Amino acid sequence: TIHPLTCHPANEPLAVGEVNARAFVDGSWLRLRWRVEGAGQVVLPSFGGRRRRDGLWRTTCFEMFARGDGDTGYSEFNFSPSEGWAAYDFTGVREGMSERGMAREPVIVTRRGPGLLIVDVAMALADLPRGPLALSLTAVIEEEGGRQTFWAIRHGRDDRPDFHDPSCFAARLEAPDNA
Repeated sequence: TIHPLTCHPANEPLAVGEVNARAFVDGSWLRLRWRVEGAGQVVLPSFGGRRRRDGLWRTTCFEMFARGDGDTGYSEFNFSPSEGWAAYDFTGVREGMSERGMAREPVIVTRRGPGLLIVDVAMALADLPRGPLALSLTAVIEEEGGRQTFWAIRHGRDDRPDFHDPSCFAARLEAPDNA
């Protein structure tokens, strides 16, 4: 299923017109894809190699939040076009943050063309919380001049973007066999 993301109204984009996200299971992998239309002014971070890094959301970054049915805790995964990544667990909304252990580093591939940006991610199902899962697929997009926009399937009711809001978990991933 392709999920159209909407920009939070507090931060309008300069040129980005459309952002879509997709998540699906492929064997023992979760595959994610973000597609950004109107990406000519999108700022991409410099290549930094595949490694864990904090603060990726300060520039263009693609994110997934995952929560098991009935859980108050959730996991956050950040994927940068620089190939940097991060993974955290929370015990509640923005509470009890800790680094999430990952058996395998996610693979991040970025492709850019005139006005188009595609970011593909493959991560081991074993690194996800047990399913079925409620997902929040999001994007922080920086455009030239330092303008940041915040995209999600659904936004909370706050006047500021907050991807941790429980109402943002609007997609579903059925229980994969991640044993």
